[in-house]
Amino acid sequence: WNMNYMYWLANVQGFGNRMKCRLLAQTGSAEEFYFLPEEQLRMLDGMDEEILQAILKGRKQDMEEAYLRMCEKGITFLSMEDPAYPQKLKQIPDPPLGLYVKGRLPSQEQKTVAIVGARMCSEYGRAVAKELGKRLAAMDVCIVSGMARGIDAAGHTGALEASGMTCAVLGCGVDVCYPSSHRKL
Repeated sequence: WNMNYMYWLANVQGFGNRMKCRLLAQTGSAEEFYFLPEEQLRMLDGMDEEILQAILKGRKQDMEEAYLRMCEKGITFLSMEDPAYPQKLKQIPDPPLGLYVKGRLPSQEQKTVAIVGARMCSEYGRAVAKELGKRLAAMDVCIVSGMARGIDAAGHTGALEASGMTCAVLGCGVDVCYPSSHRKL
């Protein structure tokens, strides 16, 4: 296993994505950051004792086993350094260091439309979202949402009925089915 240093950094607990990006920008690469001596880590702008201890603890963790378990589940880690990382996502104020992908992402050129809305929606709203998903998918547009109950699920359902592509951005992780009622979806 060749250590994926961005995977390591993304999984260090105790401080957030924004600070990780800030520290990473000062060191050049996740690999350089990983091997930076403690004395030099202390000198980084924004470093405090709590973050330092989280980094040192993270260095002691065996990430290989977790990485291999992830791969066995058919999940890929895509770091923001990877050319396949969505360029549009890099442009937001706080992009994630990496994405956990199961399946495939839409190509950079493929048109995408987000269909998102109320979880507790009316039947009319659900029917309209489903029809929009179906019609857009028929025009080779990928439907994107958080795959929540209601409008989100209806958009995905419509797209799938038209044999289209959908992409769900999940806050719970790609290895957790939430809500569980969406297992088939």
